[in-house]
Amino acid sequence: MSISRRSLLLGGLAVPAGCSEGGEGGRELRLATGLAGGPYRPLGDRLAEELRRGGMRVRVLATAASVQNLTMMTDGRADAGFALADSAADAVRIRHQPVSALARMYMNYVHLVVLTESQVTEVGQLAGRAVSIGVEGSGTAVTAARVLAAAGLKRPPVISRLELDASIEALRAGRIEAFFWSGGAPTPALAARDDVRLLPLDPLVPVLRREFGPVYEHASVPAGTYGGPASVPTVGTPSYLMCRNSLPDDLSYTITETLFRARDRLQAPSAPGGRLDERYAIGTGVVPLHPGAARYYRSVYG
Repeated sequence: MSISRRSLLLGGLAVPAGCSEGGEGGRELRLATGLAGGPYRPLGDRLAEELRRGGMRVRVLATAASVQNLTMMTDGRADAGFALADSAADAVRIRHQPVSALARMYMNYVHLVVLTESQVTEVGQLAGRAVSIGVEGSGTAVTAARVLAAAGLKRPPVISRLELDASIEALRAGRIEAFFWSGGAPTPALAARDDVRLLPLDPLVPVLRREFGPVYEHASVPAGTYGGPASVPTVGTPSYLMCRNSLPDDLSYTITETLFRARDRLQAPSAPGGRLDERYAIGTGVVPLHPGAARYYRSVYG
């Protein structure tokens, strides 16, 4: 945590104006999660259960994840939800959507997956080949499109938009030659296989950071995660727990407090930030913290 970030937080200046105050009575909290096979769905289910322990009514919404979640919070169909940092930053900085952060949760690793026997060894070789970039409305699709653009392919790939299980099936059937996935490492659906490997993406991090800023980081999938003997350097981008700006302060405080009280039971992915740490959690960049969340962090720092 930088000194400037800490000063803004403790001074109460790192929060957006215009958020509503007070509670919502017996109203149900609508929590937008993600796709089957990804980390957001089970993490959201566990968070919902912890909130219910405290007497809150919670409805979990299965979605395409980041972009859809942010849209649903904007138009009032969801109260809180998960999103990748790059999608969240776009929502705030470019589209001016009325959303804010409750916490930076953990690091996601961009997986560019090919069959073990594939002759493709680097992203530049995907020119003209069939590639799945993830479903419409997902954060994976946003990141994947940027990675492919940063790679400067001589010819555009043939793009399809498949969710994780469908991507694995299409890869095995030869309908695509590679697919993108953004998630924790290991991702269970991939760790269960012995016929896939990852392509390195780390050289593209400086290119992405020049255009989009520090939402992209150097990351490395540890050796042995998917059976390979060496670590795979790639692109990392954090996941945030987000909410609509109009969420009452007391409610956002309770959600944030519950995150940390239950962090050992939430079983976030094994990644930086995965156990949840308050100093890691406030590092949300251009995405402001909700006033209720900021109040929780100020209570922690005293």
